[in-house]
Amino acid sequence: MNHNVIIKKPSLQHRNRRWHNWLVYDLNDKFLTKYAKNYRGVIYDLGCGESPYQAFILQFSQQYIGVDWEGSNHATKETILANLNEPLPIDSAVADCVISLSVMEHLYQPQTMLDEACRLLKPDGTIVLQVPWQWQVHEAPHDYFRYTPYALKYMFKKAGFDNINIECQGGFFTMWFLKINYFSLKFIRGPKPLKTAIKLCLVPFWYLGQKLAPYLDKLDRNWSAETIGFVVTAVKK
Repeated sequence: MNHNVIIKKPSLQHRNRRWHNWLVYDLNDKFLTKYAKNYRGVIYDLGCGESPYQAFILQFSQQYIGVDWEGSNHATKETILANLNEPLPIDSAVADCVISLSVMEHLYQPQTMLDEACRLLKPDGTIVLQVPWQWQVHEAPHDYFRYTPYALKYMFKKAGFDNINIECQGGFFTMWFLKINYFSLKFIRGPKPLKTAIKLCLVPFWYLGQKLAPYLDKLDRNWSAETIGFVVTAVKK
């Protein structure tokens, strides 16, 4: 582990390019940092994509191993290629921690991935997983499910996990402002000067909504009903 100053996470480096949704990246960073104590030893990242958090995670662990499906446009040359809907070609009890971020909604056999994640973990190993809830369809047609906290708890127990903790990524207002921001992107069209002008008009609205949302969320007494997503942590029995 590197005990020097923590490297800024990749999402923060690109934050200003994403005026309409930087709050999403802030929330992801918040939870990734919160659970950094779990990033020890050997880490397997299931559905790693381009491995944007590898540098951050390696500050706390000894080894990072990415896994993604064959043919993925995101996979790097270091990625283990495997179908996450099927048993993985990886030995059992090899991971101290498994992470999986915004992946399970894209699996048509999600229980298989959770079962395999549990198998890969050493006893008392942990999983950190994030899934969307109130979120638009994305990467169609490979977007299959949305999960309530009750479904997540059931599936994690079925896979063999214990100490299951499920947290909301914001409340109603975070969800609402982000959905409006994404919807407003549809109005940015036409010649480049016109698109630039429309964007300049929208940026203050995007920024203000995202700044206000966390404070307005305090009015919401049931975040799990309409949050943008959930972060789940659990321990292998």
